[in-house]
Order: sequence, then structure tokens, then C-alpha cells
Amino acid sequence: MSATTALVVPLRAFDLGMERLAGSLDREERSRLARRLADRVVDAALGLTSAVVSSAPEVVAWAATRGVEVLEDPGSLDAAAEAGRRWARANGFARIVVAHADLADVTSFDPVARDAAREIVTLVPDHRDDGTPVLSVPVAVDFRFSYGPNSFRRHAAEARRLGVGLRVVRSAALGFDVDTPDDLERLTIPAR
Repeated sequence: MSATTALVVPLRAFDLGMERLAGSLDREERSRLARRLADRVVDAALGLTSAVVSSAPEVVAWAATRGVEVLEDPGSLDAAAEAGRRWARANGFARIVVAHADLADVTSFDPVARDAAREIVTLVPDHRDDGTPVLSVPVAVDFRFSYGPNSFRRHAAEARRLGVGLRVVRSAALGFDVDTPDDLERLTIPAR
């Protein structure tokens, strides 16, 4: 797609991830699902240089098999996104796409990777219109990441505070992240 845009995927761990699904899937099933979803995210990044932010040995080993660079996990999702932006800036990229590793239907990041260095923040709200599973920012803009409940609204407010353009991309493919047992029913790949 673009030599000016990099993809960063914060991914704490496979083995301990997806805790909100513990009532529906055992630990091994959650680990397998997390790995399959992360594979989808990396597959969708065709043409983008990608990095995963993690310190988990199983994620580091997986990233090596996928040819994905690994950045040390600084301990929070906000800090992971910021570490990704610093890495992208240091490596000459103009834009960073931060994508969650649990996007079940993603096939391409083209809709959010196209602005290069233009001062436009692109947000993809999740299927609940609450979280931000994908966002795209120019690395030169000191955007403050603010994940968690209502992150979509906070990220939009941050773009307005900075005085940069804001594009909202409502996309079923980019906005469906697997967080709750109800989400398992919508999966197009088997959860088990």
C-alpha cells in the first residue's frame, strides 16, 4: 500500500488475552482465537511495514515467524501506541495506523492508511460506537492516545483540540473487535 505508513499492533499476550471471554472459552481456546485474529490483522497489512508491541514470549516468537518487528511493551495500551508512533517516526514513516489485534473481519487497512503526512486523524469506532479499534495519525502530530471506555469520543476530541482534520470511517470490517461473549456469535471464523 504505502511506504509512508506503518501499522502498529499492541498485543499484550496470546496466553493471557481475551479475559472477558473466560466464561465462554477456556484459556487454550482464547489463546488460539487470539492468535488467529492477530494473523488476520497482519495478513490485512499487506504492503505496510508492521510492528507488534509486546513483551510476551509467545507473541515475540509468533512475530518472528510472520516477519513483524517487535517493540517492547511499555505496560499500557496508550503507551504502546505512543511507542509505535516513536518507532514509526524514527524509521521515517509519515503515518501510523494503530490496530487492535482482535479484528475479526479485517481484510485491508487501505481506508485508513492513505493520508500519509497530511494532518488528518482517521478514527474507526467499534461496533458499539464506543472504542477505537483502529486509528490513523500522522507521526509528526503529538496526538495523545486515550484508550478504554469511550475512547472514540476522547480521540475525536483530541483531534479537535489539536486543530487537525478528522475523518471517521464506519466500517464493519475494521470496527468489529472481539471483546465480549456476544461477539463470539458474530465471528466468521470458529472460536474453538
